[in-house]
Amino acid sequence: MGTPVLELDNVNTYYGKIHALKGVSLTVERGEVVTLIGSNGAGKTTTLRTISGLLRPKQGDIKLNGSSIITVSPHKVVEMGIGHVPEGRGVFPALTVLENLEMGAFLLRNNAEFERRIDLVFSLFPRLQERMTQRGGTLSGGEQQMLAIGRALMQQPDILLLDEPSMGLAPLLVEEIFNIIRNLNSEHGTTILLVEQNAQAALQVANRAYVLETGRITMSGTAQELLHDSKVIEAYLGF
Repeated sequence: MGTPVLELDNVNTYYGKIHALKGVSLTVERGEVVTLIGSNGAGKTTTLRTISGLLRPKQGDIKLNGSSIITVSPHKVVEMGIGHVPEGRGVFPALTVLENLEMGAFLLRNNAEFERRIDLVFSLFPRLQERMTQRGGTLSGGEQQMLAIGRALMQQPDILLLDEPSMGLAPLLVEEIFNIIRNLNSEHGTTILLVEQNAQAALQVANRAYVLETGRITMSGTAQELLHDSKVIEAYLGF
């Protein structure tokens, strides 16, 4: 095994006096889809926000491609290769689809590379190409999720952090989003850390998984192992 793309070692994050992450350690290897499952309030979003530099851990270390990023500002974390698709999508409602995608490529100075990346996004999301001049705020929930993922891909990140991509979507759209995640990984080699409440769908698309409960990793293993684990089935899969 080479150097993991992402490595969390004993990460402790607080909101004021509330101890939100309690010694979280996990790794994501290049080319993997790793999912973090857990109930509401377990600390999944906090984990991603800590990785992105939006929250600072009080203890522990986070490494991206072997370099510590715990003191790096959020915009530098983006430059270093982390693409974060936040919970709630966070598209710019007043900007067009194309302008939203351009915001994802704000670090890019090469027109040919910009065209290559936008072609990739439009090949993954033909609907975005159809709605190129439409304002982000007028898109459906599913289209906004596609736009948020597309915007992050414009950075060409080393790792894509996806926070609850299926939240609030109709079942058919959920299936479409998970097919896109699978395609991003299998066809384009995108490394992904996926936070998702739909544990069954997440485990079906992931290579490995971690279970987070009240700020602690309580289980880890291959996605298939967890998919058939009686505790996981009882707590998260509902059958």
